[in-house]
Amino acid sequence: MNQENTPDPHRRPFVTITLLFFLWGFITVMNDVLIPYLKDSFDLSYFQAGLVQFAFFGAFFFVSLIYYFISLWKGDPINRLGYKTGIIVALAICGGGCALFYPAAEFRQYGFFLGALFLLATGVTLLQIAANPYAAILGKPETASSRLNLAQGVNSLGTTLAPVAGGLLLYKVFVTGDEVTIDSIKIPYLLYGSLFILLAVVVWRSHLPRFSNDEKVAAGLGALRFRHLRLGMVAIFMYVGGEVAIGSYLVNFIKDPNILGLEEATASLFLAYYWGGAMIGRLCGSISLSDIPSQARKYGYMTLTAVVVFLVIYVVTAIRIESGELFLVFMSPVQIIPFLIMIGLNFVAFVFGRGDAARVLGVFAVCLVVLLCLAALTGGSLAFWAALGTGLFNSIMWSNIFTLAIKDLKHHTSQGSSLLVMMIVGGAIVPLIMGAAADRIGIQAAFLVPIINYVYIAYYGFSGHKIIDPALTTPSAPMEAKG
Repeated sequence: MNQENTPDPHRRPFVTITLLFFLWGFITVMNDVLIPYLKDSFDLSYFQAGLVQFAFFGAFFFVSLIYYFISLWKGDPINRLGYKTGIIVALAICGGGCALFYPAAEFRQYGFFLGALFLLATGVTLLQIAANPYAAILGKPETASSRLNLAQGVNSLGTTLAPVAGGLLLYKVFVTGDEVTIDSIKIPYLLYGSLFILLAVVVWRSHLPRFSNDEKVAAGLGALRFRHLRLGMVAIFMYVGGEVAIGSYLVNFIKDPNILGLEEATASLFLAYYWGGAMIGRLCGSISLSDIPSQARKYGYMTLTAVVVFLVIYVVTAIRIESGELFLVFMSPVQIIPFLIMIGLNFVAFVFGRGDAARVLGVFAVCLVVLLCLAALTGGSLAFWAALGTGLFNSIMWSNIFTLAIKDLKHHTSQGSSLLVMMIVGGAIVPLIMGAAADRIGIQAAFLVPIINYVYIAYYGFSGHKIIDPALTTPSAPMEAKG
Protein backbone atom coordinates (compact mmCIF):
# COMPACT_ATOMS: atom_id res chain seq x y z
CA MET A 1 0.00 0.00 0.00
CA ASN A 2 1.34 3.45 -0.95
CA GLN A 3 1.89 5.44 2.23
CA GLU A 4 1.68 8.75 0.36
CA ASN A 5 -1.99 8.02 -0.41
CA THR A 6 -2.78 6.98 3.16
CA PRO A 7 -4.95 9.64 4.83
CA ASP A 8 -3.48 11.25 7.92
CA PRO A 9 -5.39 9.77 10.92
CA HIS A 10 -4.74 12.96 12.89
CA ARG A 11 -6.26 15.34 10.33
CA ARG A 12 -9.89 15.28 11.52
CA PRO A 13 -9.01 15.51 15.24
CA PHE A 14 -6.71 18.43 14.42
CA VAL A 15 -9.55 20.23 12.59
CA THR A 16 -11.75 19.77 15.66
CA ILE A 17 -9.04 21.15 17.93
CA THR A 18 -8.54 24.22 15.73
CA LEU A 19 -12.20 25.13 16.35
CA LEU A 20 -11.28 25.47 20.02
CA PHE A 21 -8.44 27.83 19.12
CA PHE A 22 -10.85 29.96 17.07
CA LEU A 23 -13.44 30.30 19.81
CA TRP A 24 -11.10 31.08 22.70
CA GLY A 25 -9.30 33.61 20.49
CA PHE A 26 -12.65 35.26 19.75
CA ILE A 27 -13.78 35.45 23.38
CA THR A 28 -10.37 36.61 24.67
CA VAL A 29 -10.13 39.57 22.29
CA MET A 30 -13.70 40.57 23.10
CA ASN A 31 -12.07 42.01 26.23
CA ASP A 32 -10.45 44.69 24.04
CA VAL A 33 -13.94 45.86 23.03
CA LEU A 34 -15.27 45.32 26.55
CA ILE A 35 -12.66 47.54 28.25
CA PRO A 36 -13.65 50.89 26.64
CA TYR A 37 -17.32 49.83 26.82
CA LEU A 38 -17.20 49.20 30.59
CA LYS A 39 -14.89 52.17 31.12
CA ASP A 40 -17.56 54.50 29.79
CA SER A 41 -20.49 52.63 31.36
CA PHE A 42 -18.99 52.72 34.89
CA ASP A 43 -16.86 55.88 34.48
CA LEU A 44 -13.60 54.04 35.23
CA SER A 45 -9.97 55.17 35.15
CA TYR A 46 -7.54 53.36 32.82
CA PHE A 47 -6.24 51.42 35.82
CA GLN A 48 -9.74 50.35 36.90
CA ALA A 49 -10.63 49.36 33.34
CA GLY A 50 -7.45 47.27 33.29
CA LEU A 51 -9.01 45.09 36.00
CA VAL A 52 -10.94 43.41 33.16
CA GLN A 53 -7.71 41.85 31.94
CA PHE A 54 -6.53 41.30 35.52
CA ALA A 55 -9.64 39.23 36.33
CA PHE A 56 -9.46 37.33 33.04
CA PHE A 57 -5.76 36.55 32.91
CA GLY A 58 -5.44 36.25 36.68
CA ALA A 59 -7.56 33.11 36.37
CA PHE A 60 -4.86 31.61 34.14
CA PHE A 61 -2.36 31.93 36.98
CA PHE A 62 -4.51 30.51 39.78
CA VAL A 63 -6.08 27.67 37.79
CA SER A 64 -2.75 26.62 36.27
CA LEU A 65 -1.03 26.77 39.67
CA ILE A 66 -3.71 24.51 41.15
CA TYR A 67 -3.31 22.19 38.14
CA TYR A 68 0.45 22.01 38.69
CA PHE A 69 0.15 21.08 42.37
CA ILE A 70 -2.52 18.46 41.62
CA SER A 71 -0.22 16.96 38.98
CA LEU A 72 2.59 16.70 41.55
CA TRP A 73 0.30 15.18 44.17
CA LYS A 74 -2.04 12.92 42.20
CA GLY A 75 -0.50 12.77 38.72
CA ASP A 76 -1.33 14.72 35.58
CA PRO A 77 -5.14 15.23 35.45
CA ILE A 78 -5.22 15.46 31.63
CA ASN A 79 -3.21 12.26 31.34
CA ARG A 80 -5.64 10.48 33.66
CA LEU A 81 -8.96 11.88 32.38
CA GLY A 82 -8.01 12.20 28.72
CA TYR A 83 -7.88 15.30 26.54
CA LYS A 84 -11.44 14.85 25.30
CA THR A 85 -13.07 14.86 28.75
CA GLY A 86 -10.95 17.79 29.87
CA ILE A 87 -11.90 19.82 26.80
CA ILE A 88 -15.65 19.15 27.24
CA VAL A 89 -15.55 20.25 30.90
CA ALA A 90 -13.58 23.38 29.97
CA LEU A 91 -16.08 24.34 27.24
CA ALA A 92 -19.01 23.93 29.66
CA ILE A 93 -17.29 26.25 32.17
CA CYS A 94 -16.74 28.84 29.41
CA GLY A 95 -20.43 28.68 28.52
CA GLY A 96 -21.36 29.26 32.18
CA GLY A 97 -19.02 32.25 32.44
CA CYS A 98 -20.59 33.88 29.39
CA ALA A 99 -24.11 33.27 30.75
CA LEU A 100 -23.24 35.21 33.94
CA PHE A 101 -22.87 38.42 31.92
CA TYR A 102 -26.67 38.63 31.77
CA PRO A 103 -27.25 38.93 35.54
CA ALA A 104 -24.11 41.12 35.83
CA ALA A 105 -25.71 43.59 33.41
CA GLU A 106 -29.07 43.24 35.17
CA PHE A 107 -27.56 44.13 38.58
CA ARG A 108 -25.19 46.73 37.04
CA GLN A 109 -22.26 45.59 39.17
CA TYR A 110 -18.72 45.95 37.82
CA GLY A 111 -17.48 43.38 40.33
CA PHE A 112 -20.04 40.88 39.02
CA PHE A 113 -18.61 41.33 35.52
CA LEU A 114 -15.12 40.68 36.85
CA GLY A 115 -16.36 37.47 38.52
CA ALA A 116 -18.01 36.30 35.30
CA LEU A 117 -14.76 37.00 33.44
CA PHE A 118 -12.81 34.97 36.01
CA LEU A 119 -15.10 31.95 35.52
CA LEU A 120 -14.96 32.31 31.73
CA ALA A 121 -11.16 32.48 31.88
CA THR A 122 -11.07 29.38 34.10
CA GLY A 123 -12.59 27.42 31.23
CA VAL A 124 -10.25 29.00 28.69
CA THR A 125 -7.27 28.10 30.93
CA LEU A 126 -8.25 24.43 30.94
CA LEU A 127 -8.71 24.58 27.16
CA GLN A 128 -5.21 26.00 26.76
CA ILE A 129 -3.65 23.37 29.04
CA ALA A 130 -5.25 20.56 27.03
CA ALA A 131 -5.37 21.86 23.46
CA ASN A 132 -1.88 23.33 23.02
CA PRO A 133 0.13 20.16 23.77
CA TYR A 134 -2.57 18.06 22.06
CA ALA A 135 -2.13 20.04 18.83
CA ALA A 136 1.65 19.72 19.19
CA ILE A 137 1.62 15.91 19.53
CA LEU A 138 -0.97 15.27 16.79
CA GLY A 139 1.68 14.42 14.22
CA LYS A 140 5.43 14.40 13.67
CA PRO A 141 7.50 16.10 16.44
CA GLU A 142 9.64 18.02 13.91
CA THR A 143 6.58 19.87 12.57
CA ALA A 144 5.03 20.64 15.98
CA SER A 145 5.78 24.39 15.68
CA SER A 146 4.21 24.42 12.23
CA ARG A 147 1.02 22.74 13.50
CA LEU A 148 0.76 25.01 16.49
CA ASN A 149 1.29 28.07 14.28
CA LEU A 150 -1.51 26.84 12.01
CA ALA A 151 -3.84 26.36 14.99
CA GLN A 152 -2.82 29.78 16.28
CA GLY A 153 -3.57 31.18 12.81
CA VAL A 154 -7.14 29.95 13.19
CA ASN A 155 -7.07 31.43 16.70
CA SER A 156 -6.16 34.74 15.05
CA LEU A 157 -9.17 34.47 12.75
CA GLY A 158 -11.24 34.57 15.92
CA THR A 159 -9.23 37.51 17.29
CA THR A 160 -9.64 39.35 13.97
CA LEU A 161 -13.41 38.91 13.76
CA ALA A 162 -14.05 39.55 17.48
CA PRO A 163 -13.43 43.34 17.50
CA VAL A 164 -15.63 43.86 14.46
CA ALA A 165 -18.41 41.51 15.60
CA GLY A 166 -18.21 42.76 19.19
CA GLY A 167 -18.18 46.41 18.17
CA LEU A 168 -21.18 45.98 15.90
CA LEU A 169 -23.15 43.91 18.44
CA LEU A 170 -22.48 46.22 21.40
CA TYR A 171 -22.61 49.59 19.68
CA LYS A 172 -25.02 49.00 16.79
CA VAL A 173 -27.17 45.85 16.86
CA PHE A 174 -28.25 45.48 20.51
CA VAL A 175 -28.48 49.17 21.34
CA THR A 176 -31.43 50.33 23.46
CA GLY A 177 -33.02 53.05 21.35
CA ASP A 178 -30.32 55.47 20.17
CA GLU A 179 -28.21 55.03 23.29
CA VAL A 180 -25.53 52.49 24.19
CA THR A 181 -26.31 51.10 27.67
CA ILE A 182 -25.03 48.27 29.82
CA ASP A 183 -28.04 46.17 28.71
CA SER A 184 -26.51 45.91 25.23
CA ILE A 185 -24.09 43.32 26.59
CA LYS A 186 -26.69 40.72 27.59
CA ILE A 187 -27.63 39.04 24.31
CA PRO A 188 -24.13 38.98 22.73
CA TYR A 189 -22.66 37.03 25.65
CA LEU A 190 -25.58 34.64 25.73
CA LEU A 191 -24.82 33.95 22.07
CA TYR A 192 -21.13 33.39 22.85
CA GLY A 193 -22.04 31.02 25.68
CA SER A 194 -24.29 29.04 23.34
CA LEU A 195 -21.36 28.63 20.92
CA PHE A 196 -19.22 27.11 23.68
CA ILE A 197 -21.94 24.63 24.62
CA LEU A 198 -22.48 23.74 20.94
CA LEU A 199 -18.75 23.09 20.51
CA ALA A 200 -18.76 20.92 23.64
CA VAL A 201 -21.40 18.76 21.94
CA VAL A 202 -19.29 18.62 18.74
CA VAL A 203 -16.23 17.46 20.72
CA TRP A 204 -18.33 14.89 22.61
CA ARG A 205 -19.53 13.44 19.29
CA SER A 206 -16.04 13.47 17.76
CA HIS A 207 -13.36 10.78 17.86
CA LEU A 208 -10.17 12.16 19.40
CA PRO A 209 -7.13 9.86 19.80
CA ARG A 210 -6.23 9.34 23.44
CA PHE A 211 -2.59 10.14 24.20
CA SER A 212 -1.25 8.86 27.48
CA ASN A 213 1.95 7.94 29.23
CA ASP A 214 2.17 5.14 31.79
CA GLU A 215 5.40 6.40 33.34
CA LYS A 216 4.92 7.90 36.81
CA VAL A 217 6.16 11.42 37.45
CA ALA A 218 9.16 11.42 39.77
CA ALA A 219 9.00 13.21 43.09
CA GLY A 220 10.31 16.76 43.21
CA LEU A 221 9.67 19.82 41.08
CA GLY A 222 8.64 17.83 38.02
CA ALA A 223 8.82 19.90 34.83
CA LEU A 224 10.28 22.86 36.71
CA ARG A 225 13.61 21.03 36.84
CA PHE A 226 14.27 22.00 33.23
CA ARG A 227 15.96 25.33 32.55
CA HIS A 228 14.60 25.91 29.06
CA LEU A 229 11.05 25.48 30.42
CA ARG A 230 11.65 27.92 33.31
CA LEU A 231 13.03 30.56 30.96
CA GLY A 232 10.18 29.80 28.54
CA MET A 233 7.68 30.50 31.32
CA VAL A 234 9.11 34.00 31.69
CA ALA A 235 9.01 34.42 27.90
CA ILE A 236 5.30 33.46 27.84
CA PHE A 237 4.64 35.97 30.64
CA MET A 238 6.40 38.69 28.67
CA TYR A 239 4.77 37.83 25.35
CA VAL A 240 1.16 37.56 26.58
CA GLY A 241 1.59 40.63 28.77
CA GLY A 242 2.91 42.67 25.85
CA GLU A 243 0.34 41.49 23.31
CA VAL A 244 -2.65 41.92 25.65
CA ALA A 245 -1.48 45.32 26.92
CA ILE A 246 -1.10 46.66 23.38
CA GLY A 247 -4.47 45.28 22.28
CA SER A 248 -6.22 46.52 25.43
CA TYR A 249 -5.35 50.16 24.86
CA LEU A 250 -5.29 50.32 21.06
CA VAL A 251 -8.82 51.75 20.86
CA ASN A 252 -7.90 54.52 23.30
CA PHE A 253 -4.61 54.99 21.45
CA ILE A 254 -6.42 55.47 18.12
CA LYS A 255 -8.92 57.86 19.78
CA ASP A 256 -6.03 60.08 20.94
CA PRO A 257 -6.05 63.41 18.99
CA ASN A 258 -2.29 63.05 18.43
CA ILE A 259 -2.94 59.81 16.51
CA LEU A 260 -6.23 59.83 14.53
CA GLY A 261 -8.85 61.01 17.01
CA LEU A 262 -11.52 58.58 15.78
CA GLU A 263 -14.74 57.79 17.65
CA GLU A 264 -14.82 54.59 19.69
CA ALA A 265 -17.06 52.45 17.45
CA THR A 266 -14.87 53.20 14.40
CA ALA A 267 -11.59 52.83 16.30
CA SER A 268 -12.59 49.35 17.50
CA LEU A 269 -12.86 48.17 13.89
CA PHE A 270 -9.15 48.80 13.35
CA LEU A 271 -8.30 46.21 16.00
CA ALA A 272 -8.90 43.80 13.11
CA TYR A 273 -5.62 44.98 11.56
CA TYR A 274 -3.78 44.24 14.82
CA TRP A 275 -5.24 40.77 15.32
CA GLY A 276 -5.50 40.14 11.57
CA GLY A 277 -1.80 40.89 11.28
CA ALA A 278 -1.24 38.17 13.88
CA MET A 279 -3.25 35.80 11.69
CA ILE A 280 -1.12 36.61 8.65
CA GLY A 281 2.08 36.04 10.62
CA ARG A 282 0.89 32.79 12.20
CA LEU A 283 -0.35 31.22 8.99
CA CYS A 284 2.81 32.29 7.17
CA GLY A 285 4.83 30.99 10.13
CA SER A 286 3.09 27.63 9.83
CA ILE A 287 4.16 27.46 6.18
CA SER A 288 7.68 28.75 6.88
CA LEU A 289 8.30 26.17 9.62
CA SER A 290 6.66 23.27 7.73
CA ASP A 291 8.49 20.44 5.99
CA ILE A 292 7.72 21.69 2.46
CA PRO A 293 11.04 20.98 0.68
CA SER A 294 10.90 23.77 -1.92
CA GLN A 295 11.67 27.29 -0.67
CA ALA A 296 10.02 28.75 -3.78
CA ARG A 297 6.77 26.92 -2.97
CA LYS A 298 6.97 28.02 0.65
CA TYR A 299 7.27 31.70 -0.27
CA GLY A 300 4.57 31.31 -2.91
CA TYR A 301 2.13 29.85 -0.37
CA MET A 302 3.09 32.52 2.17
CA THR A 303 2.44 35.30 -0.35
CA LEU A 304 -0.93 33.87 -1.37
CA THR A 305 -1.94 33.43 2.28
CA ALA A 306 -0.95 37.00 3.17
CA VAL A 307 -2.90 38.44 0.22
CA VAL A 308 -6.07 36.47 0.98
CA VAL A 309 -6.03 37.28 4.71
CA PHE A 310 -5.30 40.95 4.03
CA LEU A 311 -8.29 41.16 1.69
CA VAL A 312 -10.47 39.62 4.42
CA ILE A 313 -9.24 42.23 6.92
CA TYR A 314 -9.74 45.01 4.36
CA VAL A 315 -13.37 44.03 3.79
CA VAL A 316 -14.15 43.31 7.44
CA THR A 317 -12.90 46.73 8.60
CA ALA A 318 -15.06 48.44 5.95
CA ILE A 319 -18.31 47.17 7.51
CA ARG A 320 -20.60 49.86 8.91
CA ILE A 321 -24.14 49.75 10.27
CA GLU A 322 -26.13 52.97 10.49
CA SER A 323 -29.89 53.27 11.06
CA GLY A 324 -30.26 49.51 10.64
CA GLU A 325 -28.56 49.48 7.22
CA LEU A 326 -25.35 47.62 6.40
CA PHE A 327 -22.85 49.27 4.04
CA LEU A 328 -19.09 49.30 3.29
CA VAL A 329 -16.61 52.18 3.67
CA PHE A 330 -13.23 51.17 2.22
CA MET A 331 -9.93 52.83 3.04
CA SER A 332 -8.13 54.19 -0.02
CA PRO A 333 -5.14 52.23 -1.40
CA VAL A 334 -2.83 55.07 -0.33
CA GLN A 335 -4.05 54.81 3.28
CA ILE A 336 -3.21 51.11 3.57
CA ILE A 337 0.25 51.24 1.96
CA PRO A 338 2.02 51.38 5.38
CA PHE A 339 0.37 48.10 6.42
CA LEU A 340 1.36 46.45 3.13
CA ILE A 341 4.93 47.62 3.68
CA MET A 342 4.93 45.99 7.12
CA ILE A 343 3.65 42.74 5.65
CA GLY A 344 6.67 42.90 3.34
CA LEU A 345 8.98 43.51 6.30
CA ASN A 346 7.35 40.55 8.03
CA PHE A 347 8.37 38.38 5.06
CA VAL A 348 11.94 39.72 5.24
CA ALA A 349 12.03 38.79 8.94
CA PHE A 350 10.91 35.25 8.08
CA VAL A 351 13.75 35.04 5.54
CA PHE A 352 16.25 36.13 8.19
CA GLY A 353 14.78 33.48 10.48
CA ARG A 354 15.69 30.76 7.92
CA GLY A 355 12.82 28.53 9.01
CA ASP A 356 14.25 28.12 12.53
CA ALA A 357 11.65 28.65 15.29
CA ALA A 358 14.12 30.16 17.79
CA ARG A 359 15.81 32.49 15.31
CA VAL A 360 12.46 33.73 13.95
CA LEU A 361 11.38 34.44 17.53
CA GLY A 362 14.45 36.59 18.19
CA VAL A 363 14.19 38.54 14.93
CA PHE A 364 10.49 39.26 15.46
CA ALA A 365 11.14 40.52 19.01
CA VAL A 366 13.71 43.02 17.72
CA CYS A 367 11.20 44.27 15.12
CA LEU A 368 8.61 44.80 17.87
CA VAL A 369 10.99 46.99 19.87
CA VAL A 370 11.40 49.24 16.81
CA LEU A 371 7.65 49.44 16.12
CA LEU A 372 6.79 50.31 19.72
CA CYS A 373 9.33 53.13 19.68
CA LEU A 374 7.70 54.52 16.54
CA ALA A 375 4.21 54.21 18.04
CA ALA A 376 5.19 55.99 21.27
CA LEU A 377 7.50 58.67 19.93
CA THR A 378 5.98 59.76 16.61
CA GLY A 379 2.38 60.67 15.75
CA GLY A 380 -0.43 60.55 13.22
CA SER A 381 -0.51 57.85 10.57
CA LEU A 382 3.04 56.59 11.26
CA ALA A 383 2.33 55.93 14.95
CA PHE A 384 -1.08 54.45 14.07
CA TRP A 385 0.27 51.86 11.63
CA ALA A 386 3.33 51.11 13.77
CA ALA A 387 1.02 50.19 16.68
CA LEU A 388 -1.26 48.08 14.47
CA GLY A 389 1.75 46.44 12.81
CA THR A 390 2.92 44.97 16.11
CA GLY A 391 0.31 42.23 15.57
CA LEU A 392 2.28 40.93 12.58
CA PHE A 393 5.36 40.39 14.72
CA ASN A 394 3.58 39.14 17.84
CA SER A 395 2.10 36.46 15.60
CA ILE A 396 4.44 33.46 15.98
CA MET A 397 5.56 34.11 19.54
CA TRP A 398 3.15 31.89 21.46
CA SER A 399 3.65 28.91 19.15
CA ASN A 400 7.43 29.20 18.96
CA ILE A 401 7.97 29.85 22.68
CA PHE A 402 5.57 27.05 23.63
CA THR A 403 7.14 24.38 21.42
CA LEU A 404 10.68 25.43 22.37
CA ALA A 405 9.78 25.32 26.08
CA ILE A 406 8.12 21.86 26.08
CA LYS A 407 10.66 20.27 23.74
CA ASP A 408 11.86 16.88 25.02
CA LEU A 409 9.88 17.10 28.29
CA LYS A 410 8.33 13.71 27.43
CA HIS A 411 6.07 12.60 30.32
CA HIS A 412 6.31 16.08 31.83
CA THR A 413 4.68 17.64 28.72
CA SER A 414 1.16 18.30 30.11
CA GLN A 415 2.59 19.52 33.40
CA GLY A 416 4.96 21.81 31.52
CA SER A 417 1.98 23.02 29.49
CA SER A 418 0.10 23.94 32.68
CA LEU A 419 3.11 25.95 33.89
CA LEU A 420 3.34 27.80 30.59
CA VAL A 421 -0.39 28.52 30.61
CA MET A 422 -0.02 29.77 34.20
CA MET A 423 2.32 32.46 32.90
CA ILE A 424 -0.48 33.88 30.76
CA VAL A 425 -0.96 35.86 33.98
CA GLY A 426 1.29 38.36 32.21
CA GLY A 427 -1.90 39.44 30.48
CA ALA A 428 -3.24 40.45 33.91
CA ILE A 429 -0.14 42.28 35.16
CA VAL A 430 1.32 44.18 32.20
CA PRO A 431 -1.97 45.90 31.13
CA LEU A 432 -2.34 47.20 34.71
CA ILE A 433 1.21 48.59 34.62
CA MET A 434 0.58 50.10 31.19
CA GLY A 435 -2.77 51.53 32.37
CA ALA A 436 -1.13 53.12 35.42
CA ALA A 437 1.52 54.60 33.11
CA ALA A 438 -1.20 55.92 30.76
CA ASP A 439 -2.92 57.68 33.68
CA ARG A 440 0.36 59.45 34.49
CA ILE A 441 2.12 60.09 31.17
CA GLY A 442 -0.61 59.64 28.56
CA ILE A 443 -1.77 56.70 26.47
CA GLN A 444 0.76 57.19 23.66
CA ALA A 445 3.89 57.34 25.83
CA ALA A 446 2.60 54.28 27.71
CA PHE A 447 3.36 52.21 24.60
CA LEU A 448 7.00 52.30 25.69
CA VAL A 449 6.13 50.00 28.62
CA PRO A 450 6.06 46.66 26.71
CA ILE A 451 9.51 47.20 25.15
CA ILE A 452 11.23 45.43 28.04
CA ASN A 453 9.02 42.40 27.36
CA TYR A 454 10.33 42.00 23.84
CA VAL A 455 13.95 42.57 24.84
CA TYR A 456 13.66 39.48 27.05
CA ILE A 457 11.91 37.48 24.32
CA ALA A 458 14.76 38.32 21.93
CA TYR A 459 17.15 36.86 24.52
CA TYR A 460 15.08 33.68 24.79
CA GLY A 461 14.94 33.28 21.02
CA PHE A 462 18.64 33.79 20.47
CA SER A 463 19.98 32.01 23.57
CA GLY A 464 17.65 31.14 26.46
CA HIS A 465 15.77 28.34 24.66
CA LYS A 466 18.80 26.09 24.38
CA ILE A 467 18.47 22.76 26.18
CA ILE A 468 21.33 22.16 28.62
CA ASP A 469 19.52 19.88 31.09
CA PRO A 470 21.40 16.57 31.60
CA ALA A 471 18.14 14.88 32.66
CA LEU A 472 16.87 15.15 29.08
CA THR A 473 19.69 13.00 27.78
CA THR A 474 18.19 9.94 29.49
CA PRO A 475 15.56 7.95 27.59
CA SER A 476 11.93 8.14 28.67
CA ALA A 477 8.70 6.47 27.61
CA PRO A 478 7.13 8.16 24.57
CA MET A 479 3.57 9.41 24.42
CA GLU A 480 1.36 6.74 22.93
CA ALA A 481 -1.83 7.18 20.99
CA LYS A 482 -4.72 5.00 22.07
CA GLY A 483 -7.64 4.82 19.66
